[in-house]
Amino acid sequence: MKRLKMAVSGKGGVGKTTIAGTLARFFARDGYRVIAIDADPAMNLKFALGIKTNPVPVSELRDLIYERTGAYSGTGVYRLNPKVDDIIERYGAAGPDGVILVVMGTVERGGSGCICPESAFLRALLRHVIFRESVVIMDMEAGIEHLGRGTAKGVDLMLTVVEPGMRSLDTVRRIKELGADIGINRVAGVINKATDPDMVNELTMRLEELDIPLLGVIPYDRRLIEADMAGRAPVDNGGDAIERIKEIKEKIVNYIKVRSDGRRG
Repeated sequence: MKRLKMAVSGKGGVGKTTIAGTLARFFARDGYRVIAIDADPAMNLKFALGIKTNPVPVSELRDLIYERTGAYSGTGVYRLNPKVDDIIERYGAAGPDGVILVVMGTVERGGSGCICPESAFLRALLRHVIFRESVVIMDMEAGIEHLGRGTAKGVDLMLTVVEPGMRSLDTVRRIKELGADIGINRVAGVINKATDPDMVNELTMRLEELDIPLLGVIPYDRRLIEADMAGRAPVDNGGDAIERIKEIKEKIVNYIKVRSDGRRG
């Protein structure tokens, strides 16, 4: 595998941040340069990576953003493709296994669908990272707000995380619809916090109805809670859930390889 650009999404609380951070660590251990993008307003990916403190969120670099977009001109016109090729090195935080964390931050909007210099800068940065880096793993919110049509073309996989419950399934359905609207056609699922085989079968059937292939099932594991309480990255604490995520990493590689082969659809 030469490259992988993956967005991890799901309802709040399903464990997507734990999964995204653990996958990032495992890919880094395979020797890849991994950029982990925290695009969730909760900004908790650092805990899953084992990084103590977040770097400055890019959206808060107001002076830099306004300078590079030309928004200081006061004309209301600004550049949609500002210089961003130095942002990772200047504002990313290096963590365990060499994973580099970049926090996107949130954008205050004056109204629905508002476009502003901050939003334009974040999308330009994400587009640059997706097309220039080898492995990029993004921890998204359900609304996948930072992905636009330009960036979505470079996303190899939208990994949706579902837990037992209809709200979680409904969120996954909405994520797939949003992804399709911007050109993401590779969507796969992971079931997390599994305790009941019958429930796993039900969730698997529901994902099949949504035409979302299942890449793995992660059991409920108290060691994840223990890691959180101890301030350790889940991957450093071990456990059954971490082993399943490691297996899912290999399935992701195989899934991308098969889907990238034009002879196999």
